[in-house]
Amino acid sequence: MPEFRALIDGYRRFRSNEYDIQRRRWDELAARQEPPVMIVACCDSRVDPATIFDTRPGQAFVLRNVANIVPPYEVGGGLHGASAAIEFAILSLEVRHVVVMGHGACGGIAAALRGGDLGAKDHSFIDDWIAVLDEARDRVLASAPPDPQLALEHEGVKTGLANLRTFPWLADRERQGKLALHGAFFSIADGVLHVLDETTGEFAPA
Repeated sequence: MPEFRALIDGYRRFRSNEYDIQRRRWDELAARQEPPVMIVACCDSRVDPATIFDTRPGQAFVLRNVANIVPPYEVGGGLHGASAAIEFAILSLEVRHVVVMGHGACGGIAAALRGGDLGAKDHSFIDDWIAVLDEARDRVLASAPPDPQLALEHEGVKTGLANLRTFPWLADRERQGKLALHGAFFSIADGVLHVLDETTGEFAPA
């Protein structure tokens, strides 16, 4: 398994270099974490938030899932891994910023645009998950943009921000000025990060 061996080799480089350089920082992190920022990003292997934002351990609490989706607040039903992470970040870690970051060439968004079919045929957890974007997809298709994929990638970020505000304790903190929400989009093709202006609804290069 050369791929796994490559991971172990990487760990050994980290342990013999970076870990020793940042030893005092790691000692502090062993006792507590106080990240000021939460990032909701896609689990796509090409868009690692730590790489894009050049962060160090302890700087960002990161939630990654298919298509960087934020589900709306709800208390019934099945398991709520994403909601649990949001709850922990806001109520326990008391982060001061939440960033929802989409990206170009997103496979989950492409599946949402098609109406599903990315996962298993007997029961697709992926299809269930990306159904959160059904209304956003319908809005995009109704507007007939020149690039529906890009439009839904952008709309997915906006939907994530709207869904975050359905969590009552999160919305309270935003109203009190204790928390700020941000939308971002990373273009893999050119390496450019775009930031959402919620007033205009437009993304612009950072």
